[in-house]
Amino acid sequence: VAWQMAPIMRPDDANVAGNVHGGTILKMIEEAGAIISTRHCNSQNGERCVAALARVERTDFLSPMCIGEVAHVSAEITYTSKHSVEVQVNVMSENILTGAKKLTNKATLWYVPLSLKNVDKVLEVPPVVYSRQEQEEEGRKRYEAQKLERMETKWRNGDIVQPVLNPEPNTVSYSQSSLIHLVGPSDCTLHGFVHGGVTMKLMDEVAGIVAARHCKTNIVTASVDAINFHDKIRKGCVITISGRMTFTSNKSMEIEVLVDADPVVDSSQKRYRAASAFFTYVSLSQEGRSLPVPQLVPETEDEKKRFEEGKGRYLQMKAKRQGHTEPQP
Repeated sequence: VAWQMAPIMRPDDANVAGNVHGGTILKMIEEAGAIISTRHCNSQNGERCVAALARVERTDFLSPMCIGEVAHVSAEITYTSKHSVEVQVNVMSENILTGAKKLTNKATLWYVPLSLKNVDKVLEVPPVVYSRQEQEEEGRKRYEAQKLERMETKWRNGDIVQPVLNPEPNTVSYSQSSLIHLVGPSDCTLHGFVHGGVTMKLMDEVAGIVAARHCKTNIVTASVDAINFHDKIRKGCVITISGRMTFTSNKSMEIEVLVDADPVVDSSQKRYRAASAFFTYVSLSQEGRSLPVPQLVPETEDEKKRFEEGKGRYLQMKAKRQGHTEPQP
């Protein structure tokens, strides 16, 4: 089961340096995933549904995409459990003047089918046919691993970002940022809840502001750790997307982004945590070369703890990358 689209990148998709926003690419990835998984979940006779994004696994931005290039987005269903669909999405950029193509992104997304009659009802997924038995076993392992990780992230739900007056440069408080957005019809599915891609684009926007405030240079998204969607965001909600820096290495910045939804039109429901993720950014010179990043100065005990946790994630990913690049005996 596969699906493709190929939009051309326009000026409003990019930053001032002409690099396409990470959030724009994430939104395209999610649209492709939503289409293919919704189509699959409605492939058999039964109750009609729409696929809702539950989680995006870590995705690396392998090379920048520029204005005028064509983004070739291809999606494929690689595993189905009883109530979820795993979709693998690849993004290639094409320079239409030279014909040169390069891989810019690889992402894995998880969707759940929600009934069109009852948004809170999760339906069963039609099974996918595997060409090899190993594919199903490998997919089941990935499914169990992401399920466990999703449960582990829920403890963060009470944590909020508080503003600080007159913060010092290079501190967490100095660069932390928030964006408030009223969810309108154009942000939503037929169900009346927000597209996962819209949420991810806003999260990337806030993370980009935090990174730019910290280093005051051109910045680009390098990677996004797993994005977990804890709860649906309905039309009419006011969402607050908050970002704060958690860790800096010599040439990268980790930013935690939290999404809180406030159902202002429904007094019976309280504000809740809707999504959370860690974004990694790098600083670039005008020529596109990597620049050193000003070192973050954690002040409070919580900030120091988050810094050490971020350092652990950074070292873990660094070791993983080095393991992949080492020649095989």
